[in-house]
Amino acid sequence: MAKLATIFLNNFFLKSFTIKKLGLIILLFSISFNIFSQTDSTKNVNQKDITDILLRVSKHLDFTETTSDSIKIKQSHFSLLPVIAYSIQTGIVGGITGNLAFVNHKDLNANVSNIMATLAYSTQQQTIAILQPNIWTNKNRFNITGNVIYLKYPQETYGLGSNTTFNDDNHIDYSFFKINLALLKQILPDFFTGIGYAIDNHWNISETGTTNGRISDFEKYGLNKQTTSSGVTINFLFDNRRSSINPQKGLYGNVVYRPNFTVFGSDQNWQSLLIDFRKYFRFPSNTNNILAFWSYNWLTLSGKPPYLDLPSTGWDAFGNTGRGYMQGRFIGLNMIDLETEYRFGILRNGLLGGVVFANAQSYSNWPQNNFNTINPGYGCGIRIKVNKQSNTNAAIDYAFGTRGSQGLFLNLCEIF
Repeated sequence: MAKLATIFLNNFFLKSFTIKKLGLIILLFSISFNIFSQTDSTKNVNQKDITDILLRVSKHLDFTETTSDSIKIKQSHFSLLPVIAYSIQTGIVGGITGNLAFVNHKDLNANVSNIMATLAYSTQQQTIAILQPNIWTNKNRFNITGNVIYLKYPQETYGLGSNTTFNDDNHIDYSFFKINLALLKQILPDFFTGIGYAIDNHWNISETGTTNGRISDFEKYGLNKQTTSSGVTINFLFDNRRSSINPQKGLYGNVVYRPNFTVFGSDQNWQSLLIDFRKYFRFPSNTNNILAFWSYNWLTLSGKPPYLDLPSTGWDAFGNTGRGYMQGRFIGLNMIDLETEYRFGILRNGLLGGVVFANAQSYSNWPQNNFNTINPGYGCGIRIKVNKQSNTNAAIDYAFGTRGSQGLFLNLCEIF
């Protein structure tokens, strides 16, 4: 699920993209607060964020030199990012997203807890409300993670597999509520395991049919007015990153097995496996530039999940897979997604940075369930420091896919 307008701004075509329109359709500004009970000495100096710039412009104040390499002990840092945007899929969107970053104890190796929240509405009558906690307890003994989502979400779907075209467009509508929460316990340094619960409930599901007049894959696969998928989750996590907001180094590995059984309230029995790995390097090693890799694999082990619960572009937990394609562009029983990104500084004070990235995704066709096409994407973007204390960036990316697919993607925090 998108942290911000990844779910809003896909498929905005370059031929209609001008500097004038950019000024009309996008308004980005930020508010950052630091609420603290105790401060710590700093490592880096001369770091700047949007708050510094706004203060200097509006009040003609000198910059106060502070650090941002790590969050100050016993501090909370709140970042807020309102957005006004436009895309073909959503029309005009007004929304607001924020994150609260904090540490729960004085340990210098403490992981940074983070709570993300997004609320938005579009002229296409789409309502989006998302809450995503990632909380670490004292000495990183426990990790509470997951998401709570409500959507009223008319959207386009194009059928199953990786070979679908825009001619397969099928407008659908539904309401959606999701809870996915897990409690993990540390059993070895940086290694956690635990259980959780997940439920995905779709209702008021409808379709208008494909624009080419063919029977939609949605109808062939099984179109129901309401679906429920419910089950426990078994989680294995390795995470030696100190912060998930803007990782500077380390390894993240998350494996989630989810059996959805009727005994838990699911409409039918099916099982899935999520494998999510991320690795970060400083490159060159004497700089703050980051080379990052992401492997996201979402597999159906058995059974037949409801159509809207199948793996799909941009429907990972933060809505970030497959930049270059609109959300829901590809869908299948199994998904493989590989991404890489190079993040580099532009200004020495950290206010502005840049990225270049590439990705490739493939979805199994149906009913054969074979992988036969790879859909690549690539692009570049900028990063604007929203909060130097929590190292939170606003991400603005433009990405290209195949068959003319391209779009603008916005995020609060890094893509992965």
